[in-house]
Amino acid sequence: MSTDPSDITALLVRWRAGEQEVTEELFAAVRGELDRVAHRYLARERGAHTLETGALVNEAYLKLIDQDRVQWQSRAHFMAIAAQAMRRILVDHARTKGARKRGGQAVRVVFEDGLHGRDADNSDVLAVHEALERLAAVDSTRARIIELRFFGGLTQPEIAEVLGLSLSTVERRWRLARAWLLRELS
Repeated sequence: MSTDPSDITALLVRWRAGEQEVTEELFAAVRGELDRVAHRYLARERGAHTLETGALVNEAYLKLIDQDRVQWQSRAHFMAIAAQAMRRILVDHARTKGARKRGGQAVRVVFEDGLHGRDADNSDVLAVHEALERLAAVDSTRARIIELRFFGGLTQPEIAEVLGLSLSTVERRWRLARAWLLRELS
């Protein structure tokens, strides 16, 4: 089911205004898109991952509906926060698994979307997360662009909207951030 982004934005505005009854309608409107984001995440994981798409979506959505401090601006903003929530869930899951087994099984991530220079070389989600944390310490905007593009699947125009930047700035910072991340992970 494809819902018009302006319809989702309208639902978010109503939800922000305190209309809790729109929660189910909002979830139905964004469920397909959340499923696609979760599927992208899990497609990068090792085959025997214990989280399924539905579980990841549900857990992320539960985190999102508890957000009372977020001033939802648009569908793109909501999806950016959802992608961030899913990333945190997967990182926490990987850390928990690693803590159970010393040097436990690494959760694997395959880079795509312009990061093909690694020739299908898999990267550990924890290594990506730690690299993004290092990048955020130097340039939080570039780290956020990678997070939104790689993990959230947002387009560059959507990233520009979420971050309040021009499209050319996002494109330029994406190129620099991608190069930095590839160097860090090699």
